[in-house]
Amino acid sequence: MNHPDPLLNRPDPPANHPDPPGEPELPFFVYGTLRPGEHNHDLFLRGRTRSEEPGRMGGLVLYAGPGYPYAVDGPGGSVLGEIVTARPGSYAELLAELDALEEYVPGDARSLYERVARDAVLADGVTVVRAWVYVAAPAVAARLRSGGTPIEHGDWRGARTSAPARREARGARAEG
Repeated sequence: MNHPDPLLNRPDPPANHPDPPGEPELPFFVYGTLRPGEHNHDLFLRGRTRSEEPGRMGGLVLYAGPGYPYAVDGPGGSVLGEIVTARPGSYAELLAELDALEEYVPGDARSLYERVARDAVLADGVTVVRAWVYVAAPAVAARLRSGGTPIEHGDWRGARTSAPARREARGARAEG
């Protein structure tokens, strides 16, 4: 059955896909359901990480989604989250699983997110760490900017989405 939103009418991404050669094994900056204490953290990250440290990533604005948030490029914005480093030997499998969770396929314009490398700052306010972060893909980001609900303080935990925000984000095929 076709969904009225074309972003929802796409085949499932492949379970395993090769990354472009030369991608570094970076930690992940997580800001939603992958944060410690959240549902997807327990499913995907528990027992598979070497470290999880609080941090903040600038240049992003957080938007409410249907049960999870989206980070969208935006000057002056800042998102609170954790910097998660995979245990040795588990990086490749974890990367593939997180890409599938976020419905990201490198080079596929139908992806809901893009995985990009950005600088994050640890809670000490000084230490900078380069990390992967999943940001809303261009089509999703445009919809959120035009009609989504921003989370002003950049902390999804402090602003669980309300029913109206979920409806707005769903219209954005806001997954995130």
